[in-house]
Amino acid sequence: MTTHVIVLNGGSSAGTSTLARALQETLPRPWLTFGVDTFVAALPPALTDSPDGLVLAPDGTVSVGPAFRTLETAWLHGIAAMARAGAGIILDEVLLSGAAGQARWRRALDGLAVLWVGVHCDPATAAARELARGDRVVGMATTQAALVHQGVDYDLEVDTTSTSPAACAELVASHVAG
Repeated sequence: MTTHVIVLNGGSSAGTSTLARALQETLPRPWLTFGVDTFVAALPPALTDSPDGLVLAPDGTVSVGPAFRTLETAWLHGIAAMARAGAGIILDEVLLSGAAGQARWRRALDGLAVLWVGVHCDPATAAARELARGDRVVGMATTQAALVHQGVDYDLEVDTTSTSPAACAELVASHVAG
């Protein structure tokens, strides 16, 4: 069966975005990549740092409100529509609610062939990457390292701690190829 969507789930600074780009270079046909960061950047400014939208706490914890969830549902179904229209989609995700987040995506992607990939990274390594990036709330990487994987079922898991993005991409691509 042809894979329509590849979901890469990992905590902040685990390497999901880098892996998504490496997959675009590795896979034989063109794939679009979208991530939670794309969705968050598209939110109206009034929903950032708002209990109704998205709050990034100083300790790195993230909370979302009802307006965020409403827009997120539209986002999920929009991504699924592109896959149903024939675009290969790579999702760069951070499933903060673990299994509940996966269930939301499963409902939206129903009927599509999805490859679920857990992207792991040693929390200390992810924290060092986070600090070096300078564009994340310090603490997100450590807080999210295990949280995003709780209750999530994967077809494949990779660890970016010491494995290159290219090697991880080859492993994922081999599963896409069958």
